Amino acid sequence: MKSAEIRQRFIDYFVRNGHTHVSSSSLVPADDPTLLFTNAGMNQFKLTFVGQEQRPYKRATTAQKCVRAGGKHNDLEEVGQTARHHTFFEMLGNFSFGDYFKREAIWYGYEFFTEDLGFEAERIWATIHHSDDEAFELWQDVAGLQPTRILRFGDKDNFWQMADTGPCGPCSEIHYDTRPADAKQELSPEEFEALTEAGQILELWNLVFMQFERDEAGNMNPLPKPSIDTGAGLERIAAALQGVDSNYHTDLFMPLIERAEDVVGRKYQADEESGTSFRVLADHARAVAFLIADGVFPTNEGRGYVLRRILRRAGRHAWLLGRREPMLYEVCDEVISLMADAYPELRDRRDHILRTARGEEERFMATIDEGMQRFEELAPTGGHGVVSGHDAFKLYDTFGFPLDLTELMAQERGYEVDVQGFENALEEQRRRSRERHEAKAEAGVGAKAVPAAVTWKAYSKGQQEWVGYDKLVVNTEVLAAGRENGRYFLKLRSNPFYAEAGGQVSDRGYVEGDGWRLEVKDVLHHEDDVVVVGPIEGEFKPGDVRAVVDEARRNTQRNHTATHLLHAALRTVLGEHVAQAGSLVAPDRLRFDFTHRGPLSDGELEEIERLVNEQIWADKEVTKEFLPYREAIDRGAMALFGEKYGDTVRVVQVPGYSLELCGGCHVKTTGEIGLFKIVSETGTAAGVRRVEAVTGRNAYARVKEQERLLSELGRTLKVPTETLVRRTESLLAEQRELKEKLQEALQGAAVDQVAQLVEGAIDVNGAAVVTGIIETADSEALRSFGDELRLRLGSGVGVVAAKIGDRHSLLAVVTDDLIGKGVRADAVVREVAKLAGGKGGGRPHMAQASTGEPGRAEEALKQVPEIVRPMLEGASG
Repeated sequence: MKSAEIRQRFIDYFVRNGHTHVSSSSLVPADDPTLLFTNAGMNQFKLTFVGQEQRPYKRATTAQKCVRAGGKHNDLEEVGQTARHHTFFEMLGNFSFGDYFKREAIWYGYEFFTEDLGFEAERIWATIHHSDDEAFELWQDVAGLQPTRILRFGDKDNFWQMADTGPCGPCSEIHYDTRPADAKQELSPEEFEALTEAGQILELWNLVFMQFERDEAGNMNPLPKPSIDTGAGLERIAAALQGVDSNYHTDLFMPLIERAEDVVGRKYQADEESGTSFRVLADHARAVAFLIADGVFPTNEGRGYVLRRILRRAGRHAWLLGRREPMLYEVCDEVISLMADAYPELRDRRDHILRTARGEEERFMATIDEGMQRFEELAPTGGHGVVSGHDAFKLYDTFGFPLDLTELMAQERGYEVDVQGFENALEEQRRRSRERHEAKAEAGVGAKAVPAAVTWKAYSKGQQEWVGYDKLVVNTEVLAAGRENGRYFLKLRSNPFYAEAGGQVSDRGYVEGDGWRLEVKDVLHHEDDVVVVGPIEGEFKPGDVRAVVDEARRNTQRNHTATHLLHAALRTVLGEHVAQAGSLVAPDRLRFDFTHRGPLSDGELEEIERLVNEQIWADKEVTKEFLPYREAIDRGAMALFGEKYGDTVRVVQVPGYSLELCGGCHVKTTGEIGLFKIVSETGTAAGVRRVEAVTGRNAYARVKEQERLLSELGRTLKVPTETLVRRTESLLAEQRELKEKLQEALQGAAVDQVAQLVEGAIDVNGAAVVTGIIETADSEALRSFGDELRLRLGSGVGVVAAKIGDRHSLLAVVTDDLIGKGVRADAVVREVAKLAGGKGGGRPHMAQASTGEPGRAEEALKQVPEIVRPMLEGASG
């Protein structure tokens, strides 16, 4: 039975039995930013199980995409080594939210296996928790299993819990016996475990009976509405039904292995060492295709780093198979062909998946050869010992080898890796980076924490209130004050000043009291409050004050809303893989970093700019409301991975276009932004692009400046601005024509110069040696001169000093016959360059060098015969 049919039969069976088919959730959990990847079918129902979310159904069934390749659940190192470990897999599941319980769950599992899939009933085994007498009886009563085929195990194997506290309960696993019919049928728990380890008895389905709530004291209290959570591995079921000894030999993987065979030009041999590499490529191609389709992008942090590790681990295995060019993207293409009917997002994002995978492979392939050579030096075959943390970090930092890849390669050769030393080196790099960052900030300005040396004095009791969303001027009082190095730190009861967060810079302004005034130079978070910082004119006195935010500085809110519009436009034009990777929201500009491979085209930038301006000109109301976190996510609000959100979050929405969790300051309507203009688009790191833009008056000023430049250019060229392009093209064509004529003239002169130089050649050990001083139009003309000189020399060495405009250069050439005898142009030019204060290099037949002191070039040329004499003597010897 094909895997696609198994998947569909599972869903159809449970729909017939009153379950609602719920589509697979994304591999990027929408409701849990701290979870790396969706790793179980129940992830999307987590809040339903704990009673924090209501759904319109009590029974559900899914075929869920899962990844276990990072964090607590990590099967990466086992992939390819065993028959059943994978990074990406599909979990088939049925769920009951306080509806049916053990009896129905056991019956559904047994009936589906035996009736719909045709598994032999006499080959089924069940394991249960040692304390679950109810399940023991039900397996006999409902499914007719003999008591000897129901084995009891402890908490490690047959008890499940969501976390240290919360819903939990015993579980029962359904196993299938693939041994011959005459094999021993009464097994002890120890014998049973040994056979499962050997792959002769297969664990296929886990039925979790959530019937308890574990409290903080460890007590288990019965749940008022027990629930069911089950998970069956599609890959394992397919292996059992298709009668193969490994998940990799099912129809889910073999087409991928066959595609890899075609690409590398080698046959897959399961029992050979190369077989592991084929299996890794097949597995990793699935994970890569699905992760990229769900918006993950290769980076050096979080989910993106896990994806990068998977891609580079695959790249290493392709290298082991002899492949020196990208290939995983081709196997990813086969994944798309194989699975797009079940998961249409693969087909929809095919180009993006292949482009991203190939780009990352190309980056790694550029360094893997040199990195592997370095690893050979560190851990030669047949040796043993420890790869130092410094060396492991060098492999990571210089050659792009993730630590776990270095560990794996070392383990294969009997070496260990000093992981702590690696972590120390990594932390040292981070420390230096932090110090560089901190050194850029002025003392006390830009520092984002209140110095510990500040001593505080309280003047009034009460809680601080943030009023800056609605008010820029408030009358309030000072709750507390502190002082350090001439700066005052004030905590206000009603605070209108925004402290830097979410990319938005801090407000500026002033606070004035009775006879004193504080210029707000920074706004800092302190414990749960915000304090304003700056020097004071006059003598500070506590009491009533007036706090005023610089309104011009609050232009940040235009740029902040524009940033949200830009984010949405980028995802519309480039795809849903775009994710925020950093931002700056300043009064005069905005900057937005995002995940995407490769520069944006002019057409893409134009469309992004148009979409943002269309939203501005629509003058939509920008709504802000506080919602429960889960409700906000269900509405489609974007949450950033790694951010920790409270139970209640602020949601900023441009209706029908943008919806984000954000605590920053925004305009009331999009029309307040006025105009949006992209200034630049650049790359900041591998897979990360940056757009810088301006809005409002700054955007208008930029447009006017561009108009002024065009007018000035028109006056210079004496044409109207509307014909500037045509006139420029005409001038460039004239320039090309003149350059070609000049080149022809120079080439003619060069031929004459070469002839004159060759006539003046001197004989050194039977070879002609030529030197001279020339002038050329450009580097290309100089190389053409060198080619002509080599041709005319016959057998010899030539060195010339060339003036190219304002630059001075040395060129050395050697004829082919002498190259074969060990005389090299790069060696010659280096020696001559030393005498002229320069350095250089090149190829054996032609090489160039700089002249640090051009005035010494003529004297250096006089030494050429003596420089080449020992080289020619060696050649003749």
